[in-house]
Amino acid sequence: MAKPRDVIRTPDPKVALSTASVYPESTATAFEIAARLGYDGVEVMVWTDPVSQDIEALRRLSDYHRMPILAVHAPCLLITQRVWSTDPWVKLQRARAAAEKLGASAVVVHPPFRWQRQYARDFVQGIWRMADETDVRFAVENMYPWRYRDREMQAYAPDWDVTNDDYRHFTIDLSHAATSRTDALGMLDRMSDRLGHVHLADGKGSAKDEHLVPGRGNQPCAEVLEHLAHTGFDGHVVIEVNTRRAMSSAEREADLAEALAFTRRHLGQSATSASGAAGAAGTERR
Repeated sequence: MAKPRDVIRTPDPKVALSTASVYPESTATAFEIAARLGYDGVEVMVWTDPVSQDIEALRRLSDYHRMPILAVHAPCLLITQRVWSTDPWVKLQRARAAAEKLGASAVVVHPPFRWQRQYARDFVQGIWRMADETDVRFAVENMYPWRYRDREMQAYAPDWDVTNDDYRHFTIDLSHAATSRTDALGMLDRMSDRLGHVHLADGKGSAKDEHLVPGRGNQPCAEVLEHLAHTGFDGHVVIEVNTRRAMSSAEREADLAEALAFTRRHLGQSATSASGAAGAAGTERR
């Protein structure tokens, strides 16, 4: 048995803010809030905001706010079908290039929509090929069936449950687990050591993808974080919550502060050093 001084401690996971969490505010606002609240960095959701698509603009925001860009979320949503090309492979190539230039360690990608037939047929092997060409992790994210009343549509291929296919790295999204009515801890167990990235949000099992602040739904957010803390998880934990119903900027910021405090508490992290660093940076800018 190793003596205490011989034990190598894995660094704590970094806690990032997804720029999607401030919608309908801008990408630039996400950097400002992340710095003020003491997040470790940001995940850039590439979408219709021109700044989210502009590598130099993102670099300037990162430098100014001293907020590292830890991950890039490729434009996989319905509203981003024309962002960075209509060819899904080009989108992923550009996401990888952005991650490499910005120093991000992960690209988050959704499985294809079923109507993207050729892309879906080649997706698993194509992701492996792209992963072999870079040190950036391509972390494929679990999704969910689309539901309307008593009808269910399988909208993703090869599968919304990405653990049914062979990927090098996974992203687990707990709001998506709630929407799919999947046992999140079971999914986490299936992902095992291929878990590369976490989207932290809560849900109550609604057909709508809720992305609630952790602790406001019925997902095992605390248990997942405690599992990560005890297993030496070496990826990032990204707060990806919906604040569209916030009545003011102050209410939105309070939600994001609550989400950060919940995450750090269950990871066993102290917020003191991160908040102090953010405060010092803010004082220097002023």
